[in-house]
Amino acid sequence: MSKPKRILIQTTIPYAEDDWNIGRFSLLTELLRSQRTEDGNALYDVVARNREVGEDGFDPILNTLDTSDFDQLWLFALDMGDGLTKEECEAITSFSKRGGGILSARDHNDMGSSLCTLGGVGRAHYFHSKQREPDDSRHQRDDDKTLNIDWPNYHSGANGNFQRVSASDHELLKRADGTIIEFFPAHPHEGAVGAPPDNSDATVIARSKSLVTGRDFNLVVAFDPENDNGRAIAHSSFHHLVDYNWNPEMECPTFVEEPPGDEYRTDPEKLNDIKQYVANAARWLSR
Repeated sequence: MSKPKRILIQTTIPYAEDDWNIGRFSLLTELLRSQRTEDGNALYDVVARNREVGEDGFDPILNTLDTSDFDQLWLFALDMGDGLTKEECEAITSFSKRGGGILSARDHNDMGSSLCTLGGVGRAHYFHSKQREPDDSRHQRDDDKTLNIDWPNYHSGANGNFQRVSASDHELLKRADGTIIEFFPAHPHEGAVGAPPDNSDATVIARSKSLVTGRDFNLVVAFDPENDNGRAIAHSSFHHLVDYNWNPEMECPTFVEEPPGDEYRTDPEKLNDIKQYVANAARWLSR
């Protein structure tokens, strides 16, 4: 019997009750833990944790990730630029170079901008004050309702609703019957991702359309290197995978201003697409 692949689900912020702490990713965590082989054995050994800083100023797990026995890192970048140290980014980059798989997700404006210093997948994330989208015409607000959040802030719908995805014929986006995934959780102000133009390993595999401006924007970028480097995924928003967007009856931080929608509550089968995507991603990142 083969050993389960080890997955680290990690935030870039320390625990705070009134924030997007790792406990708010419980449905994702349990879904990964529930994946089984045909013989009923666990496919994944999942560790979920918040950022913790030791006396040396480093997170002890992230700072040694390249020498750990983890196979995948699902990194939720919830900081405003100070969530990862230079040394931690170097360890994560080395982890990728030795074959580790990475899923990275951030959100609007500069949230998660410490990802910029990651090799490879870090260059797929675009922010407000650094590493901006190459198209200058996109440097403007998309969501015009939540005025304390600046661009990039693409409006794909209310939390608790789903958005229609324009998906490519990629194995990450296929249902069990071979048809293409159509629905992702929506969010009022998603961030920006794109395939770095000088990286042939990177491909935009899913796009959406703003409900405010009608403008297309990227949801997911996949990195599939031909060498021994690990595969990687960049998401425009962590809200695709957080509890509140799968079930808005679960708690969210008090600073969330927008009223939730009820599309997933009234049509729960639509959640099957994001759950299939999670299973696909865990398998795909394992090569």
